[in-house]
Amino acid sequence: MNTIKFPIEKFQRLDTPFYYYDTALLDATLDAAKAAAEGLARIHYAVKACANPKILGRIARAGFGADCVSGGEITAAIKAGFAPADIVFAGVGKSDREIRTALEAGIGCFNVESRPELENIGRIAVEMGRTARVAFRINPDVDAHTHAKITTGKAENKFGIAMDDMVQAIRTAESLEGVEYEGLHFHIGSQILETAPFEQLALRINELQDRLEAEGIRTASINVGGGLGIDYDAPDEHPVPDFQAYFDTFRRTLRLRPHQALHCELGRSITGQCGSLIARVLYVKQTATKQFAILDAGMTELVRPAMYGSLHAMQNLTSDRPAETYDIVGPVCESSDVFGKNYPLAGTVRGDFVALRSAGAYGEAMASCYNCRPLPQACFSDEL
Repeated sequence: MNTIKFPIEKFQRLDTPFYYYDTALLDATLDAAKAAAEGLARIHYAVKACANPKILGRIARAGFGADCVSGGEITAAIKAGFAPADIVFAGVGKSDREIRTALEAGIGCFNVESRPELENIGRIAVEMGRTARVAFRINPDVDAHTHAKITTGKAENKFGIAMDDMVQAIRTAESLEGVEYEGLHFHIGSQILETAPFEQLALRINELQDRLEAEGIRTASINVGGGLGIDYDAPDEHPVPDFQAYFDTFRRTLRLRPHQALHCELGRSITGQCGSLIARVLYVKQTATKQFAILDAGMTELVRPAMYGSLHAMQNLTSDRPAETYDIVGPVCESSDVFGKNYPLAGTVRGDFVALRSAGAYGEAMASCYNCRPLPQACFSDEL
């Protein structure tokens, strides 16, 4: 089992808070994902999950493509070593500048989310003397049964093109200069822990493919997005997600045509478990009704608890005292700067190291300088 080992003695010389990445676990996760996808799909890493340059470089060297949602991510991916042809560019609001950045780089595909966006990409491509390969993101109206703020595939979500508009969108692409229709793209949400939503997506894609073939439309690629979740409650029990079950769902259910390539975009499941936020305890504060453990890390370093109400497993790395119950909070001047309430933690004193686990995705990438706090640094197990 690839559980994380924390080098406490080496942490002593580092300023907290910081992100700690276990590169051995990352490598094991990459190997597991590649093995499970072998012969079926091309994996594009979702850069938004963690854009740390060293993490990106390691993923690029492992042979993955990149899924980007901004011009900045495209630049970061190329700088880290991803081949431009292996980059797909998604996002509901691509600016002209970002479109030009992508065309200049020669990326593999734009995942288009509306007819106005398609027409704008075509216009810019013609001006630049380029051809943009496009896939249409279709909203499949599939409920991923995940948090409301990270579900993306229902009819009321802002993402994608309605299924009823799919054929007309493709016909428009066929009539435009500067664009070339490549395929279909889907993404139903994040942190999905059951295979049923992915099976439902595959069945919906089968229906849409039949509809396109009845129209005489040939589709070269299918992109099923990402969404595979991780175990936030017990990271050491499931350090590597069940990639096999994820890909086997599509092997069993999705009817690919012989000429088609399958793509997916995994992010959280690749980097989530290898990263932890390391903080020190500043104070233990006792009130009439509560005991607080106040950390030097807060919502500026890890915003998921404040933004989504999510809970990360936490452990005191330097205490073997009996567990006590704490509200574990940060120093930011917001009442929402709370990591956990009534949380059992080994008896805690000032100076203890606390690890907030499963923070390798949407942790460092979403950090902010609110309250003029500096961005957290990162360190790596193979460099300490």
